[in-house]
Amino acid sequence: MNTQKNNGELLMRVLAFTLIISVMNATMFNVALPVISKQFQLSPSQTGWIVTGYMIVYAMGTVTFGKLTDKYSLKNLLTFGILLFVAGSIVGLVATTYWMVIVGRIIQAAGAAVIPALAMIIPVRYFSPEKRGRALGTSAIGLALGTALGPIVAGLVTSVLNWQVLFAIPFLSLFTLPFYRKYLDDEKGNARKIDLIGGALLAGTVATLLLSLTQGDIWFLVTGVVLLILFVLRIHYAKDPFVKPDIFRNKQYSLGLVVTFVITAICFGIPYVAPQLLAVVNHMSPALTGIIMLPSALFTAFLGRKGGKIADEKGNSVLLYTASTLLFVGFIFLSSVVGLSSVFIGIFLIFGVLGQSFMQIAMSNTISQTLPKEHTGIGMGFFSMLNFISAATSTAAIGKVLDFGSSTVRLNPIPQNSVAFVYSNIFLVLAILVIVMTAIYYLKFGRITKTTTDEMITKG
Repeated sequence: MNTQKNNGELLMRVLAFTLIISVMNATMFNVALPVISKQFQLSPSQTGWIVTGYMIVYAMGTVTFGKLTDKYSLKNLLTFGILLFVAGSIVGLVATTYWMVIVGRIIQAAGAAVIPALAMIIPVRYFSPEKRGRALGTSAIGLALGTALGPIVAGLVTSVLNWQVLFAIPFLSLFTLPFYRKYLDDEKGNARKIDLIGGALLAGTVATLLLSLTQGDIWFLVTGVVLLILFVLRIHYAKDPFVKPDIFRNKQYSLGLVVTFVITAICFGIPYVAPQLLAVVNHMSPALTGIIMLPSALFTAFLGRKGGKIADEKGNSVLLYTASTLLFVGFIFLSSVVGLSSVFIGIFLIFGVLGQSFMQIAMSNTISQTLPKEHTGIGMGFFSMLNFISAATSTAAIGKVLDFGSSTVRLNPIPQNSVAFVYSNIFLVLAILVIVMTAIYYLKFGRITKTTTDEMITKG
């Protein structure tokens, strides 16, 4: 047991580094899109597929790798994923045409998806419930640093070297392989086979629903709904379904997914709206925007394990209420200072980004404690996948609001710059939604004590 504990601590540090590389890779190319568009003479919607294609495959891959833990060891899955991640990077490095760039990104996403999937499973497998929060806090550090460093590194690389050099950064993940090979165990699930038809239906559902959000096409939505119906029928009538329906009969888990979806959508308003606010209202370059957002990420990285410690010692509910308070304060003040100096934006982003990180830890821990061991892989895989779908939904919804341009309606009376009204309104609405979702969490989860939850897991 002590050996497993020591392995778990070391694995989480290695995993945090791997997460930094993975998250950076997901966000870096946003900065390079204008340069790529000019080089290949493409429209913005065409170059957008560098991000959209990656996101779709990444989302499908997280739940797929989660399911594969039912049959294969974490060691082999991580090895395969990282090698595939690097293979996609090689394709991108040598790409001479745009279609090769897209292929490279898709292969990258197929491999990199193993990282967020197993970042949820390793803490569950290697840490007892009462110590899992600190492990998830370590993951939060990797996520925060990756998010902060991505735009800054991308800006430097594209300015000094060439945007294709961004494909070389994932090579750093190869340094983690010896550690994973040494410290991960060889434990496998007992699944007899993988339901490929069910998996394909789920993948098709995720892909078409994400496309309906990013492209605004009703036919993608219709196709996604049809595939979802077929997937539901498949898991109910197949002998060995891709996902056993029993997992969704777990009311705490199913409700937790719904709460997670909405809360993630709310939180994602911060990294999506803040850069646009700084660019449009404060007229800042991408590099300066990254500098303004850097302190919030550094604070979050520094305090990430503190959030996990709160969850372990005082329970998930206390951490979630702390996260909600930070988010509410951040949103309210951001709603009030839009149009003023970017320094104020940077200060209050600290509250919002730290709250977002704490919320991720709280919901990850809450969801993991509703699952019995046999459902951990696919259950946490679904949780990871849902985060991406939620982020895409939030982006699409807020994007539509911003498309209308400056608002003449001012919900918060403090801002004076009319160009900033729409951003102020968005932050204020998000603050209200935080209160609503916190109340729902309290009614459904907040009354369950930490001890009771641990007992449920032990029995499950």
